Amino acid sequence: MWTPTEEEKIGVVICSFRGSVAQGLSLEIGETVQILEKCEGWYRGFSTKKPTVKGIFPTNYVHLKKGIVSNSGQYETVVLLEDSIVTEVTSTLQEWAFLWKQLYVKNKVDLFYKLHHVMNELFDLRRQLLSGHLTQDQIRDVKRHITVRLDWGNEHLGLDLVPRKEFEMADAEQISVSDLYKMHLSSRHSVQQSTSQGDSMRHRHGEACRIPIPHHLFLNLKSFTYNTIGEDTDVFFSLFDMREGKQISERFMVKLNKNGGPKNPEKIDRLCALFTDLSNRDMKRDLYIVSHVIRTGRMLLNDSKKGPAHVQYRRPYGCAVLSMSDILQSISELKEEKDFVLKVYTCNNENEWCQIHENIIRKSSTKYTAPSTNYGLIISLQLLRGEMELIRRENPMIFNRGVAVTRKLGFPDVIMPGDIRNDLYLILERGDFERGGKSVQKNIEVTVYVLYADGEILKDCISLGSGEPSVSEHRSFVLYHNNSPRWGEIIKLPIPVDRFRGSHLRFEFRHCSTKDKGEKKLFGFAFTPLMREDGTTLSDESHELYVYKCDENSTFSNQALYLGLPCCKEDFNGCPNIPSSLIFQRSAKEMLWISTQLSSTKLTQNVDLLALLKWKAHPDRLMDILGRLRHVSGEEIVKFLQDILDTLFSILDDNTDKYGPLVFQSLVFIINLLRDSKYYHFRPVMDTYIQKHFAGALAYKELIHCLKWYMDRSAEVIRQDHIQEAMRALEYLFKFIVQSRILYSRATCGMEEDQFRLSIQELFQSIRFVLSLDSRSSETLIFTQAALLNSFPTIFDELLQMFTVQEVAEFVRGTLGSMPSTVHIGQSMDVVKLQSIARTVDSRLFSFPESRRILLPVVLHHIHLHLRQQKELLICSGILSSIFSIIKTSSLETSVQEEVEMMVESLLDVLLQTLLTILSKSQSQEAVRGQRCPQCTAEITGEYVSCLLSLLRQMSEIHYQHLLDNFQSKEELKEFLLKIFCVFRNLMKLSIFPRDWMVMRLLTSNIIVTTAQYLSPALHKNFTEADFDFKVWNSYFSLAVLYINQPSLQLETLTPSKRKKILDKYGDMRVMMAYELFGMWQNLAGENKIHFIPGMIGPFLGVTLVPQNEVRNIMIPIFHDMMDWEQRKNGNFKQVEAELIDKLDSLVSEGKGDENYRELFSLLLLEKIEQETWRETGISFVTSVTRLMERLLDYRDCMKGDETENKKIGCTVNLLNFYKSEINKEEMYIRYIHKLCDMHLQAENYTEAAFTLLLYWELLHWEDRPLREFLHYPTQSEWQRKEGLCRKVIHYFNKGKCWEYGIPLCRELASQYEALYDYQSLSWIRKMEAAYYDNIMEQQRLEPEFFRVGFYGRKFPFFLRNKEFVCRGHDYERLEAFQQRMLGEFPQAIAMQHPNQPDETILQCDAQYLQIYAVTPISENADVLQMDRVPERIKSFYRINNVHRFRYDRPFHKGPKDRDNEFKSLWIERTTLILTRPLPGISRWFEVEKREVVEVSPLENGIYVVENKNHELRTLICQYQHKQLHGNINLLSMCLNGMIDAAVNGGIARYQEAFFDKDYITSHPEDAEKITQLKELMQEQVHILGVGLAVHEKLVHPEMRPLHKKLIDQFQMMRSSLCHGLPGLEKISPACSGASTPRGSILASHSPLSPESIKLVHRHSPLNLLGSIRHSSSSLSSHTSSETGNLVILTDGLVGETSEDMYRMQASPSSSSLSSTHSAPSQMINSAPSSARGSPSLPDKYRHNREMIMLLPPHRDRPSSAMYPTMNENGQPTNFQRALIQQVIGPCKPCSDPNLSVVEKAVPTAPSSWSLDSGTREAMPFLSAHVGSIMVPPVPPRTIPHGKEPVTYKDSFVFLLLYLNGKDKTT
Repeated sequence: MWTPTEEEKIGVVICSFRGSVAQGLSLEIGETVQILEKCEGWYRGFSTKKPTVKGIFPTNYVHLKKGIVSNSGQYETVVLLEDSIVTEVTSTLQEWAFLWKQLYVKNKVDLFYKLHHVMNELFDLRRQLLSGHLTQDQIRDVKRHITVRLDWGNEHLGLDLVPRKEFEMADAEQISVSDLYKMHLSSRHSVQQSTSQGDSMRHRHGEACRIPIPHHLFLNLKSFTYNTIGEDTDVFFSLFDMREGKQISERFMVKLNKNGGPKNPEKIDRLCALFTDLSNRDMKRDLYIVSHVIRTGRMLLNDSKKGPAHVQYRRPYGCAVLSMSDILQSISELKEEKDFVLKVYTCNNENEWCQIHENIIRKSSTKYTAPSTNYGLIISLQLLRGEMELIRRENPMIFNRGVAVTRKLGFPDVIMPGDIRNDLYLILERGDFERGGKSVQKNIEVTVYVLYADGEILKDCISLGSGEPSVSEHRSFVLYHNNSPRWGEIIKLPIPVDRFRGSHLRFEFRHCSTKDKGEKKLFGFAFTPLMREDGTTLSDESHELYVYKCDENSTFSNQALYLGLPCCKEDFNGCPNIPSSLIFQRSAKEMLWISTQLSSTKLTQNVDLLALLKWKAHPDRLMDILGRLRHVSGEEIVKFLQDILDTLFSILDDNTDKYGPLVFQSLVFIINLLRDSKYYHFRPVMDTYIQKHFAGALAYKELIHCLKWYMDRSAEVIRQDHIQEAMRALEYLFKFIVQSRILYSRATCGMEEDQFRLSIQELFQSIRFVLSLDSRSSETLIFTQAALLNSFPTIFDELLQMFTVQEVAEFVRGTLGSMPSTVHIGQSMDVVKLQSIARTVDSRLFSFPESRRILLPVVLHHIHLHLRQQKELLICSGILSSIFSIIKTSSLETSVQEEVEMMVESLLDVLLQTLLTILSKSQSQEAVRGQRCPQCTAEITGEYVSCLLSLLRQMSEIHYQHLLDNFQSKEELKEFLLKIFCVFRNLMKLSIFPRDWMVMRLLTSNIIVTTAQYLSPALHKNFTEADFDFKVWNSYFSLAVLYINQPSLQLETLTPSKRKKILDKYGDMRVMMAYELFGMWQNLAGENKIHFIPGMIGPFLGVTLVPQNEVRNIMIPIFHDMMDWEQRKNGNFKQVEAELIDKLDSLVSEGKGDENYRELFSLLLLEKIEQETWRETGISFVTSVTRLMERLLDYRDCMKGDETENKKIGCTVNLLNFYKSEINKEEMYIRYIHKLCDMHLQAENYTEAAFTLLLYWELLHWEDRPLREFLHYPTQSEWQRKEGLCRKVIHYFNKGKCWEYGIPLCRELASQYEALYDYQSLSWIRKMEAAYYDNIMEQQRLEPEFFRVGFYGRKFPFFLRNKEFVCRGHDYERLEAFQQRMLGEFPQAIAMQHPNQPDETILQCDAQYLQIYAVTPISENADVLQMDRVPERIKSFYRINNVHRFRYDRPFHKGPKDRDNEFKSLWIERTTLILTRPLPGISRWFEVEKREVVEVSPLENGIYVVENKNHELRTLICQYQHKQLHGNINLLSMCLNGMIDAAVNGGIARYQEAFFDKDYITSHPEDAEKITQLKELMQEQVHILGVGLAVHEKLVHPEMRPLHKKLIDQFQMMRSSLCHGLPGLEKISPACSGASTPRGSILASHSPLSPESIKLVHRHSPLNLLGSIRHSSSSLSSHTSSETGNLVILTDGLVGETSEDMYRMQASPSSSSLSSTHSAPSQMINSAPSSARGSPSLPDKYRHNREMIMLLPPHRDRPSSAMYPTMNENGQPTNFQRALIQQVIGPCKPCSDPNLSVVEKAVPTAPSSWSLDSGTREAMPFLSAHVGSIMVPPVPPRTIPHGKEPVTYKDSFVFLLLYLNGKDKTT
């Protein structure tokens, strides 16, 4: 039984479930499911992706998670109870997953892999968060890393920016718009550092000082490979500043054994140091890492005689350096250690040992020796940044290795309060000693001790370097034979503070003998106390110490014996009378120089500071001591801060009157010292002191008194430095005052409370007095006032300890109110004043509602003044955003109605005005590049927009009501409404917020629509009827339209999850505004609605095109309203009609609107119009608009998709025709003319472009009427525009080689030039006309093919659907290529396999069917074609141009089929297609308007075939009879051979058998005239053949004589076979009759003839009306064209071959389908009827002949006939073939396209289909194609490349012979 779940409410799918059971819910892994019920191992619920689909799924497929249930029950919602960051990561990764895959699809590989890496990192970080094992700091760090990656990914994927607060997504409902704006800015500018709002505010006003982040250098000594020393070594590392020539750090010491390993085995892999507290300034120094190597062993390394082995000396060995500037960049970028090798150089002269590192850096190579190898010290370095605590936390492994913390010499830039140090650094500089009677100089060793006052040696108070423990004595290294040694060793003396006083240093000097005993003989010593008698520590300078003589027997047990002696020159001057009888005598010529540097927080070297701390010892000098406190360094003061303060207040208590002002000044000095960034961290020390240690209960009186005295004198004193310092110290002065009063009050139980309050009030009066002074004339007073204003907000918290919130607020209000207005002070004071107000607003005082009500008026007053004058806008915006932030926070808890009311009254109007000014300035400045003022930047605009939105958001209905009631007049209200509407419009037009600030943009939209809802009643109430104001209403409507069209509100473009979030939070705000808009329109009176016609039609139309059905339902009826009111006023709605059509075109082309809109538009308006009296015109208009939309949508779909040019052109033609014929919109018509022209030009359809532009030309007249600027045309007269168009059209006709169309235009233009006497232009145009005539006669033009295409099915675009067209093919394009192109344009289409008209099921199906076959043009210019003297080039043009009738034939048998001669029953079904427009025209294809079908009888077809063949032969003879001797006569040879050979083997004899038979004549008496006509034509053919042979005789090449002989013989046979059936044939050509007449004389008797002389009988055949057939048509049927006629005649051996078989060669129209079973080589296209083509495939039996194809000359024009070779009985070629082979391989005719390769030019690319029934004739089509190809007009051969032999007749003959023998290419 299913039971509702109690705990199990939400879970995540951990295994995909296919939902294969009943009611199963299909789930994918990772989906979140909400669980409703459970039952025996199953849950019932739904996926959050599809909440409407519920089902069941197994419990073990889901991992349960905790969630919060709201609205428990059937409609409950559950939210996951987990960290918001985890939730965000989950949802973001799901969103990224889809986009990530799209990156791969779009080939954005780089981003693809980067995003993949980031996603993996997010998975890992999310896992860490969910583990629950992280500390708070680690959690924060992980969240920071997560947000950085989330923001990075969102930015690169173009997703929305996420505003964050403490790494988590901000809730826009909980914060002000200003805060939200700042969060967006913060997220945008710095995704790695997300700061809280409070921090950002504090930094904005500059209260907190930025703490410099210290650097730390980690050094790890990995090995010392330069191990040739063989002795123990000490290696010292330090940082050296070359520029200043000093070390800046302590030394890091490593003790190594003679093998190079650590002396202490525990330190293996632990030889590391951390050089700490390096400032940014230090990193810019010329720093070097310097390493000194000191060995411990013999005196001389390579001389065992110098000293015994058991005596060890510390001796200098070598030095290594590494420049920090060279490596800083590389180690800064790495988060790990990087290795470096340091070469160790040895010193050439030990006297210069102390400078060896400087010499190496300077590269003074003469002073050191380079090592013999590249090995040395191998170290690794790493640069770390941050406070030490952070470094310890982030790098625990470093500190676990026992890293030696190596500090700077001296204090860092920032001295931390808890940093306790007491280090004295001793530098053993140099000594000067006597030789002492020795022949050589001494080897001097210095031993250093630290001794207490009682003579005890202090243990472990000498440190040679970090990394090694401290020692009690130190022995210096020994310089060999040097009486003036220079050591330069730095020793650290960490002496306890309590042992410092009385301690001294003793230096003992010994000579180290190198003799056998190796003795170290003591010969002197020096000493110095660490403290002077006055209590100050040894000063930081060089000290010159006296050396006293002594020997090994001298005792130092009683240090008093030498401590009384002077240690240095200063001591000697202090005690000049020293007895000479002392034990220790000073050596006058020997000296020791040392330097000291104290780094102590407990000891001082300053006398003045010590005098202050011990002031009671010298009370008489107190005035001077207090005065000298200013000269004490800051480091000394902060080290002894508490002691100094105690001293000062004890002096104040001791004698207030006398020392009060001096103590006050000293206190001010110390307070201001803590304002320095170096000592800023000591402020907490001061705070702690005031709270816990301060005891000056009476101090407040003197402090108040002094402070007031200073302020009161500010008007009189010229030098006010001391006053300004007091003003800057105001915060801590008040802290002392308040704490002192609290102490006094505690001690006296609240006595003198009134006096204290009075004194504070008087002090505030003095403050007001200072601020009210006119400072314009006094610069010093400006600084005083500025200092006071800067410090003033810092005292509020102290006052709140003693006074109520209201009292403090009154103090502050009075003070702020006393400031002069912005008019009476300078700009600098303006800034300071506003900064003070800003700090006031940010203070804790302003957060109290009771104080805010007191302070807000005065704050708003000052801001109002500044905004009015447009001054300091940036600071004002900061103040306002802070106010709005505070009010928003308060509004969540208490009512803020009163405060919002104040802000509305004071700010709303001025905010609107300010924004308008800023926006107008920014727009005007954008035009002037580089001159944008700072106040016109996007930042300040965004600030003020967010302030305005914050205010509007806080306003309630009451506020709006008060606002509207407060306007004194309607003019004021109008001005306000215009302002706010204008601002809102600008917000949407200018896109103030970036596209990815979706949260901000949605909130803005919500505020705008809410405001509009509150303001619209005021508009309706005050500006309708008599008070109608067009400007306000128009502004409102424009705002509403802009609002609805905002890109951010178009939810359809968003992902489903984002759309759901927005709808849940705000709803569809477009619908809300649409209801408002419709309501306001309805509220308008009818006569007022007219004002918005036609102006608002376009905008309203744009709104209705928004893809939201509810918006459309609301807004579309407005058009009916507009039509109705215009009809009432004007009697028609022409304006609505015109504007609607104009705007619809532009809006749809922009991508708006869809099929749904078209249907809804028609449905809603027709429903409304049905009720009207003008419904007929209304319905007509709506229908027209609906049909226009159909075409516009088709046009847009074609243009925006990857559609082909044909589709685009066809669609544009369709639309253009609609504008002209149905709507009559001339301007739109002209626009689309030019769009169509541009498309044609892009597709290089120049003829079509010319025809298209001609449409515009025809609209113009030869008049001087001025025309406005339009499209790309300038302002000009109509005559000029027409002339320009005419020239352009002529130019395009020229490029399209349609000169016949250009010539009439040339004449038109010439007549205009002649009328204007513009002879120059006339000459130019006449020359162009003449050039066109030359072109017609000289240039070759290709004849295109024509194809009929049917588009069937509802899936086709509207302009193609269920229509048929005839298309003009491209150059060289045959049927197969055209079919492939069409299928490429319509990849979803199915090719129909038959030519029959489709039935209704195909027309209405949701699919695409294409039906394609070739058609033949029927020329309209029959008169030109029948004129015998017209050149063929001219006839060719008229045959294929200006054609609007096309036909195709289908053969069929009617009645019984005659097996002996099938021509008797073979009929032709001839279909004629009539187009809407002739081709060529404005498109390459036009729709078929009408179909006509007729049947042609066998006899009529025979007449037509013979007549056309005669005409063809006559034309050829005319072309060749004037040719030169032995020229290329291949075409003539082909034609003669085709006709004669075919006639011999059957040919026209079949007609004789079929139609001259007595039975046929008897049974068909009605055909008598036609039979006679056929006879005459056959007689004429015999005569023409005779003339042709005569011409052939004259021109034939000697090598082709055998062919000619064969033709003569076959001609005789042909005549004889026809003689008996054609009486009188002998008479026609007697010269050709008998063998008795020599052949040569027979042929010679024929002189050159004209076509007229050849034509024997002039006839008027009825079939001539069908038109002449061009020779290159791609669609001629066999019995209706010259080609097919000859195919019948030429087919040899017709016995056994039926005439129907012959027709299969041409094939019925169905053979044009894509599935023809037979095909021929591609060259067949040139000779075969195109209706016989279709299949792109080439049968295997022809494929081996491709090489042969390439050798044969190609041609474009189809030959008149084809020839099939005959074989002898032995299978060898006939004599004719042998002769022909030598001529057939001629020079290749070049194609017109220069980009084609030789092979491509030789062979057309489109294959064709051919149907042959006889298997014995496989070779014939191939040869036919080749033979046909040589009949093109001869072209000069191409230049043969050097080094290549041309193809010879012999080569070609062998190849062709192999083919004819039936052998394949491998033979």
